Amino acid sequence: MRQPASFRVPTLERAVPVCRHLARRWMDSEDITDESARDAVLLVISELMTNAIVHTNSISITSRLRKVDDWLLVEVQDEGGAGSAPPSPGADFANEHGRGLVLIAQSVQALGTRLESGGGRTFWARISLTE
Repeated sequence: MRQPASFRVPTLERAVPVCRHLARRWMDSEDITDESARDAVLLVISELMTNAIVHTNSISITSRLRKVDDWLLVEVQDEGGAGSAPPSPGADFANEHGRGLVLIAQSVQALGTRLESGGGRTFWARISLTE
């Protein structure tokens, strides 16, 4: 049975590896074994959560995972605040910062964002389970 996962964590750097661990456990329970899809999920969670920690005034961040047919949907929702938008995906690879969205865009089939009521923002990525 396909069960979505949702975890809400405080905006602390140590929450990122916790969410990666929870995502691995969820993928195991959903029998998602494709390594490229698993790697993409972990990359998306790591980068989007880090962006939310660094670029927003959020107290907590919510990450959601859902399997639908032959793809996965990964969402990371912040609570907004000053500087809620991370750097654009066109960042220069020579720069140490700002490459995360570029890496994500290269690893997923679709990437987007939506504003939430209350000023928060949800970044989402769709990852294929088929080659």
